[in-house]
Amino acid sequence: MIQETRHAIPEILARQPLFRGLDVAELAMLASGTREYRVRKQEILFQKGDLPESLHVVIMGQVKLALPSAQGGEKVVHMAGPGATFGEAVVFLEKPYPVTAQATQESLVLLVSKTSLLSALDSNPVFSRKMLASLSMRLHELIDDMETCTLRTSMQRVICYLSHLAPDAARARYDVTLDTSKQMIASRLNLAPETFSRVLGQLSEAGLIEVKGRNITVLNRDGLIAYPG
Repeated sequence: MIQETRHAIPEILARQPLFRGLDVAELAMLASGTREYRVRKQEILFQKGDLPESLHVVIMGQVKLALPSAQGGEKVVHMAGPGATFGEAVVFLEKPYPVTAQATQESLVLLVSKTSLLSALDSNPVFSRKMLASLSMRLHELIDDMETCTLRTSMQRVICYLSHLAPDAARARYDVTLDTSKQMIASRLNLAPETFSRVLGQLSEAGLIEVKGRNITVLNRDGLIAYPG
């Protein structure tokens, strides 16, 4: 990682969802222990088993959190995009990272030191509640992911994934653009890449979706959800 010095860190922190509500003094205290880094595509931020020292905040780009397997594969646990944070739980637990973090795009990432983070939590109860909410949301996502990967068929997993991508105002038809490769999405759903492609093909043949590269058009939302899996 290459350290960046071109941006005002307090201003960047103030724009992130997790840190909104901190006052100028609190932001300055947090910024004093924060560094900005430029990360190249495919660069590893940390490996499973490394000891954590910082909270990570994605400012630009995307970071993949994955569990590596002994066979050389991986299970994608989370894709962190702009505004997302990761590493909170292990910073508090003082345990090694359970996953490997790798940039899937050229990215900008903030590393917020544990000392500065704990000081901000001690001084601001609103920030503490936000941190708890962030950790709770991550736990909820992991439970959803476990349900998707163990209790549903391949077809049901893909249908669930596509239905969750629907914009809030979407009705019968909507367009989505996959923010990462189909191979990574397949790993997130605990599917082989060829299985993911085959299911997309079946949904296309059923007239429920159209696929053009990373762009997918859901043609019939209700029909997609009701499709037998």
